Amino acid sequence: MNRISLLSMILALLALCVPARADAVDYSNERLNYEIVYHWGVIWKHAGDATLSIHKTGNGYFSQLVGKTRSWADKVYPVRDTLKCTMNAKLQPIKYEKLTHEKDYYAHDIVAFSYHYGSTNATGTRIRRGKPNVEISLSAKCQAYDMVSVFYMLRNLDYDQLSTTKPVSTVIFSGKQKEYLTITYKGKETIKMRDGTKQQAYHIKFRFTQEGGKKSSDNLDAWMSTDAKRIPLLLVGKLPVGEVKCYYKG
Repeated sequence: MNRISLLSMILALLALCVPARADAVDYSNERLNYEIVYHWGVIWKHAGDATLSIHKTGNGYFSQLVGKTRSWADKVYPVRDTLKCTMNAKLQPIKYEKLTHEKDYYAHDIVAFSYHYGSTNATGTRIRRGKPNVEISLSAKCQAYDMVSVFYMLRNLDYDQLSTTKPVSTVIFSGKQKEYLTITYKGKETIKMRDGTKQQAYHIKFRFTQEGGKKSSDNLDAWMSTDAKRIPLLLVGKLPVGEVKCYYKG
């Protein structure tokens, strides 16, 4: 990854513009906990934790993702990141915020969404310490998402309609740019969880690119539960040395 971040592991669980399943999940009050493990050869080290929560509001939903390193990892590269997203009743993003604190780096990004005749428009504001705020305009001729709202769309996909040979794509707005996410469905697999249990899961691969097809982040692999909840069970991302595995804790 271009920047080592706990949240970058979980936030790769993104969605695409394909038909939703008939038994779509109705979110009300949910909390998902994850364990971040660093793996290199025989080394397995619990590096951090993350929690994704969502609850209903008067007109839609509010979701928040919080990630932090454990005490031993704080001595190497401390991370305290928070993502917030307000969505309407259709789980379309209205406002997205990313607050980043990674070692000596601080940042605050805000994206305000609007919709017009099937297109998605947004204003992104980048806030950095000691620097003037920067605003950018973003647009896409389809439904675009942020790095939280797409998480829920993914869980409502109809995997029976996903092809293992034909990838599909969607658009992601961040505080600074528009990214394209391409997903390839690899079929059902049995995976081993952190506690040693085995689970049936849908295996999907992610590829992130910028305008012109330039790669913007390393590829990621994710495994989703095959039950009605479609919970992300495992996510694996490569690092310059070793890899990071994100396990659902239940």
